[in-house]
Amino acid sequence: MIPDKAPREDVYHAGGDLKKEAHIPSFEKYKEMYMKSIENPDEFWGDISKDFFWKTKHTGQFMDYNFDVTKGEIFVKCMEGATTNICYNVLDRNVHEKKLGDNIAFYWEGNEPGDEMTITYRELLQRVCKFANVLKSQGVKKGDRVSIYMPMVVELVVAMLACARIGAVHSIVFAGFSAESLCERILDSQCSLLITADGFYRGDKLINLKVIADDALQKCRDKGVPIKRCIILKHLSKEEAAAPGSQSPPAKRPCPDLQEKQKERVKRVRPVPQVPWNPDVDRCWHTLMDGVSDECEPEWCNSEDPLFILYTSGSTGKPKGVLHTVSGYMLYTATTFKLVFDYQPSDVYWCTADIGWITGHSYITYGPLANGATSVLFEGLPTYPEVSRMWEIVDKYRVTKFYTAPTAIRLLMKYGSEPVKKCKRDSLKVLGTVGEPINPEAWQWYYTVVGERRCPVVDTFWQTETGGHVLTPLPAATPMKPGSATFPFFGVVPAILNESGEELEGPSDGYLVFKQPWPGLMRTVYNNHPRFETTYFKKFPGYYVTGDGCRRDKDGYYWITGRIDDMLNVSGHLLSTAEVESALVEHEAVAEAAVVGRPHPVKGESLYCFVTLNDGVNYSRTLEAELKQQVREKIGAIATPDYIQNAPSLPKTRSGKIMRRVLRKIASNERDLGDVSTLADSSVIEQLFQNRCCTTV
Repeated sequence: MIPDKAPREDVYHAGGDLKKEAHIPSFEKYKEMYMKSIENPDEFWGDISKDFFWKTKHTGQFMDYNFDVTKGEIFVKCMEGATTNICYNVLDRNVHEKKLGDNIAFYWEGNEPGDEMTITYRELLQRVCKFANVLKSQGVKKGDRVSIYMPMVVELVVAMLACARIGAVHSIVFAGFSAESLCERILDSQCSLLITADGFYRGDKLINLKVIADDALQKCRDKGVPIKRCIILKHLSKEEAAAPGSQSPPAKRPCPDLQEKQKERVKRVRPVPQVPWNPDVDRCWHTLMDGVSDECEPEWCNSEDPLFILYTSGSTGKPKGVLHTVSGYMLYTATTFKLVFDYQPSDVYWCTADIGWITGHSYITYGPLANGATSVLFEGLPTYPEVSRMWEIVDKYRVTKFYTAPTAIRLLMKYGSEPVKKCKRDSLKVLGTVGEPINPEAWQWYYTVVGERRCPVVDTFWQTETGGHVLTPLPAATPMKPGSATFPFFGVVPAILNESGEELEGPSDGYLVFKQPWPGLMRTVYNNHPRFETTYFKKFPGYYVTGDGCRRDKDGYYWITGRIDDMLNVSGHLLSTAEVESALVEHEAVAEAAVVGRPHPVKGESLYCFVTLNDGVNYSRTLEAELKQQVREKIGAIATPDYIQNAPSLPKTRSGKIMRRVLRKIASNERDLGDVSTLADSSVIEQLFQNRCCTTV
């Protein structure tokens, strides 16, 4: 599995300075630790667990599991019998035991340059305790689900850690999702309370979150499930009206949370959103925080108690509520963060992801805080107000470890090297990528232009379901190949299978699977364990099936080749083609829809939609705009179709199955279609080629 020695050709190596201080300074050390992690995982992870606080110790074996559906129910358990609290471990332990209370936890950088604040570990602990008491005052208790729909502000971290402190289960919904998507997630997770904000700016665009949240809550009521409480953070609007039931909250006072240690905000000339207010449901964050104690005893949770639910698209169209539990997730995110980024106490770390995705959960909140790290929390866009914004922030905070998506790299490549080179970037030591495989051209630009050939690139492969990195280089130890996720992280045992489920050895291409669990692996799909088993374990009994294709080269390096189910990776966001198709056919004009991916130079994949209209309906630009808007409303802006093609007929087999393989070829204008002998009507193909879209709608 792991080669005896590192390959010599077509690889890049870390510099000597990085190796001197690295946790894992050589490929030999990696191999030694890796073999221990798979041959004796109880001892490997048991040693790591000693760095954390446990109210009670675990009993029996460290990990227990069953991956084979033919032998009974699928399960994974870690440190059964132990009790702890993840909030205590990432905050109290750092403040009281490690004496890091005065260290900065986050530099917050707003959408506008100059809109900034810092928060120390002690201050973060105090705010989390206060908000935990607020949640308890609103009737939230251990095991309750709380939905969070917020921009990238410090209060988002406060809210999720406050939930963890009292044993409540947070379900964060990305602030780019629609009211329909928010409603669906609230209902599926049976949340009792929603936390949101008035709004935020994404570049020049105002996102009125409260209006969207109100729409979602109305949809919940329409479906017979009223949400009794909604807590609103006043992020943009600083003055609050006096009259209850008016357009703003019923108190006239400033917002102290964002004034403490915060430099004076930029005077925006942009409009501030009017905030609709329902006094029966809505509560002001700042009013609730007034006079609340900043001490809150943590709820001691069992290792396998749920920590959070995070929804990821499913190939059937309905999002899956991926459930992670306390202890295993804590150990795995802490360890992957420390070793994959080679975190050192002097580092300033910046992950550009949104906390609404798993990357933000694991590598903005839990992983960095578990290591006492100082991080940058960024609200804005990489190209606003200038295309050099990211590198200006790197210089401003002396960022040493930087983690972003290939989509962002490809976007910035379009502007050339000048916006990068106008900034020093001399603090950078390690660069990382996440969300999708990075193409070699983008890797080379990132390594050569951004990192000046001195910063190793850690190209990380993982999923919402895995909790943390599973295939990844280690900065000082792993020789890098541009575009390859290289080798497995500790405790992870990959395999490549063919269609028959046979393991392939040596250089090969096939399905990427894993043979045994690691502590951070998901435990179930919330409230739907049969779906968990069907999605990940029934295709190849005895293995966790990732849904991704993979190639292993002659040197043992792993290369992710993309999704093999009906999923698309658009700008690092996993989207279900079935979900988009469902949104399209809800329009009264559409009889049938099929959605495929088309390569995109920046986003990786774009959404290419074929629609068959009902008899008597004419295709028009107006209809096109309506369909586009319908998808935005049902799912969110991230799922907006790039291309919509009128398809009077779709290529189908004689049994009536749509041949999406053929549609992908048509979308990309590739005439080599392979075997089409099973098509019921092959004349459809030429008509679709003639009508194909050449420009975005």
